[in-house]
Amino acid sequence: MAEIVREELLGQAGGGAPATGGISGGVSGGMIVAGAGLISSYAASQAQLAAGIQQQTGYLLQARDNLAVAEIRAEMSDQYAQIQAGRMLKKAQVEAQNYQIAGNQLLKNLRATNATARARAAASGVAFGEGSAAAIQRENVQATMFDVGIADLNALTARVLGFEDASAMIQSTDYQNFLNVFAAQRQAGQFTQAGKAARQQAGLLAGATLTRGAIEFAQTGYRS
Repeated sequence: MAEIVREELLGQAGGGAPATGGISGGVSGGMIVAGAGLISSYAASQAQLAAGIQQQTGYLLQARDNLAVAEIRAEMSDQYAQIQAGRMLKKAQVEAQNYQIAGNQLLKNLRATNATARARAAASGVAFGEGSAAAIQRENVQATMFDVGIADLNALTARVLGFEDASAMIQSTDYQNFLNVFAAQRQAGQFTQAGKAARQQAGLLAGATLTRGAIEFAQTGYRS
């Protein structure tokens, strides 16, 4: 019995391969290799899908970060513009007050000058409401009121220009912030589309890889 088993395993006279089983052994080895190739194709396809998802995630994160930074910059720029506008208005208010103070000082000087003129006229025995004394006082009043009018005009101009400058700064800042945020939104949309395209491309590549592996596996099985 032992001799019979030995002949079946080693072939006749202990030399060759078994009489049967060589073809099935080759078929089995080929199928194992084909199966390994199919598994490798599946792993490669999953790696391509993972790479596509990772790339899409990177694009989405970049889009989110860029948009968030643009919004933060816009908010900070608006706050800075509000502060600067407030400073401009305060500066214009102080300048207008200085012009008003100057006008009040002119009126105070006018009263003092005319009082001096009247006192000198009275000391000289001249009627200060008539003649040259009155004429001098009228000239003083006219000149002073002209200067006071200019001071009032300067005060009004300071207020108007300060308000216009502050308004222009705020409007310009708002417009620039709108453009910056809009550009960031457009860029975020482009990143989102790029991420979507990258994932779709990865899906196509993964499908092609897996299909190629399946075809090679089927061809190996057919040849066997």
